Amino acid sequence: MFERFSSGYYLGELYVEPHDGERAVIRRADHEHVNEQLYADGDGVERLDAPLVMKVDGGHIPVGGDDDVPSGTLAIPQGLADETLPDRRNVLLADADRAETLLRWEGWEPFVNA
Repeated sequence: MFERFSSGYYLGELYVEPHDGERAVIRRADHEHVNEQLYADGDGVERLDAPLVMKVDGGHIPVGGDDDVPSGTLAIPQGLADETLPDRRNVLLADADRAETLLRWEGWEPFVNA
């Protein structure tokens, strides 16, 4: 789904569409898979529900999981959507270190082991 793009990001292409929710979401199974593959370090019990951090257009957004979203789709709140959506878009996914930094700036504590 995502390939290494730079020292801090992976690049993927997702179908991006607006939705009525308050947060950005992708399919829960995809969310957990990406968390496990890119954010987990293999030590002890790890969270697979920590928000992913994606950069769409010019902004970073925390992304959760939701069973009602089709695989390969990023659903973003209406307030973040522009008139070009829905559409396929290149999306940057922050790696674990960058995501942790960005989320901490927003007050999240996503990478604390349970």
